[in-house]
Amino acid sequence: MRALYKLIGTMNGGVGKACAWLTLGIVLVQFVVVLMRYVFGIGSIWIQESITYMHGFLFMLAAAYTLSVDGHVRVDIFYRDAQVKTKAIVDLLGSVFFLIPMCAVIVYVSWNYVGQSWEILEGSQETSGIQGRYLLKSAIIAFAVMVGLQGLAIVLRCFYALQGDKEAIDSFKIEQG
Repeated sequence: MRALYKLIGTMNGGVGKACAWLTLGIVLVQFVVVLMRYVFGIGSIWIQESITYMHGFLFMLAAAYTLSVDGHVRVDIFYRDAQVKTKAIVDLLGSVFFLIPMCAVIVYVSWNYVGQSWEILEGSQETSGIQGRYLLKSAIIAFAVMVGLQGLAIVLRCFYALQGDKEAIDSFKIEQG
């Protein structure tokens, strides 16, 4: 089980760090769009749509990484000062009863939506736009699967912490800073 926990963390870490490069891509492409439009008087729907695609992929695919490093916004009035055992219980229950079921609902609800997009190889409404909207919609399922797997990793980490595993306990202390 520890190997699974580490594999999920490594996978989500790799995807998250790779997606971070999309931020630079968004900035550079937006600069090119502005330069083309206002300096050269040229417009490109394809290039403009690429910004939307990069933005969508960045936020959908990097969400699991953000969760893995505890980077999501949390109302932690009580959690911040809680003992490791209490944090582990809160994270365990939150993951089992809220996070993982919500990810399952997202996959269930979006499956036909994404599938229909793949059936027709849905593209842009614009003739010169990106003809790969089905790929962007696939990020919905990828998001839910990756966040769900990260939820499983959180459950395993909490289980180990509650069993007294030093590495898992230390990971909660690092969060506290």
